[in-house]
Amino acid sequence: MSDLIGQLCAGLPADSVLTDPDITRSYANDMASFCVAGAPAVVVLPRTVEQVQHVMRTATALRVPVVPQGARTGLSGAANATDGCIVLSLVKMDRILEIDPVERIAVVEPGVVNAVLSRAVAEQGLYYPPDPSSWEQCTIGGNIGTASGGLCCVKYGVTAEYVLGLDVVLADGRLLTTGRRTAKGVAGYDLTRLFVGSEGSLGVVVRAVLALKPAPPAQLALAAEFPSTAQACEAVRQIMARGHAPSLLELMDGATVRAVNAMAKMGLPETTEALLLAAFDTPDPAPDLAAVGELCTAAGATQVVPAEDAAESELLLQARRMALPALERLRPATMIDDVCVPRARLAAMLDGTAAIARRHGLTIGVCAHAGDGNTHPVVCFDPADPDEARRARVSFDEIMALGLELGGTITGEHGVGLLKREWLAKEAGPVAMEMQRGIKAVFDPLGLLNPGKVLAASDPAEHTPGGPDGHSIGFLARTEGEP
Repeated sequence: MSDLIGQLCAGLPADSVLTDPDITRSYANDMASFCVAGAPAVVVLPRTVEQVQHVMRTATALRVPVVPQGARTGLSGAANATDGCIVLSLVKMDRILEIDPVERIAVVEPGVVNAVLSRAVAEQGLYYPPDPSSWEQCTIGGNIGTASGGLCCVKYGVTAEYVLGLDVVLADGRLLTTGRRTAKGVAGYDLTRLFVGSEGSLGVVVRAVLALKPAPPAQLALAAEFPSTAQACEAVRQIMARGHAPSLLELMDGATVRAVNAMAKMGLPETTEALLLAAFDTPDPAPDLAAVGELCTAAGATQVVPAEDAAESELLLQARRMALPALERLRPATMIDDVCVPRARLAAMLDGTAAIARRHGLTIGVCAHAGDGNTHPVVCFDPADPDEARRARVSFDEIMALGLELGGTITGEHGVGLLKREWLAKEAGPVAMEMQRGIKAVFDPLGLLNPGKVLAASDPAEHTPGGPDGHSIGFLARTEGEP
């Protein structure tokens, strides 16, 4: 330990190396349930690329695992510490280095908060679309690590589509530059996309070149109430099949609607089994809203409420933003799943989740980015009740199995982390897993970077030097954050 701290301090300011156990413990985990975290040996907060390189060279020399972290708002355990590791927190590298309105790019360090970047580019009439619900806290580096999405994905796409180039510190401390600053470029293998979604297991992102778009007009929304999820999902199918391009298309099931009613007294009918929210940010959204309203009515909506202006739109969208806090009030803890299915199977996913909830005697509310089929079932449970906690874990696994059965994926935007390592192998299959292990071995032959994440701990490329990794499954109450 003294060798590790001494060598780290040789290349880092004293206030960037934290060893007080009470402080390091606060960096041990992200916001995921079911994931046990280890005790880090030290937390480092570099401010420069050179300092990150020093940390990785030291870790390689001493064979110490490194867990890169952003703001720790993730929901898969990808930022959880392992016993004896170096936690490499990048939150101090928070500079916006450049905003270029001609090339429509921003160059940023990984600790820049998503909302800070969004507001900075908006001042120049530009728009950075990826907008996770934790955008006021989450960092761009974390967004890149988990390939995060958000409410606007249905029209504008996810983080991977906006990352043009990266500077990455590799496990041995070398600096790799990938990608480009140009609007087009196809030279060589796409290493940039390889790092997006790699959850810090292949390298440490220290700079990103991000694509921007012109700022769109303010969006206008409508809300439609349905007596069944099947009817709401039929409306989603028709909206997409008719070629509409909503900037937002969100769905809340009946359990979520009732939870929001109980918390906020919004006056939504208790018989509502699905609430669909649609918005458009076109120059004249009224015709689009009218057309979508007609499709909702034809699908069986009992009420369609279009907004007259931006203020009314914001009021309509409040219900969606209240969804998770409302569900959290029902039980001491929640577990948020993240299963994405084809749009045509969305109703089967929602109805199947409701059946799982009934079978296990649990409340499971579902919020969905309906326009891209990404569902967020929220399992409400009491971790102090062993049987209820067991049923919560079983229901979580059954929801993922249902998603795969319907032709979907185990994660649309939250990542694999610790939570879904075994499920990744089931989805990807043995050939793909062999290729992924090979990629891991090329970039991190000693298995030092974020060990035990993404690939199962039993995989050859995923050993943990220096002792236990704390990766057994457990239950952690989570009472904040939002899908």
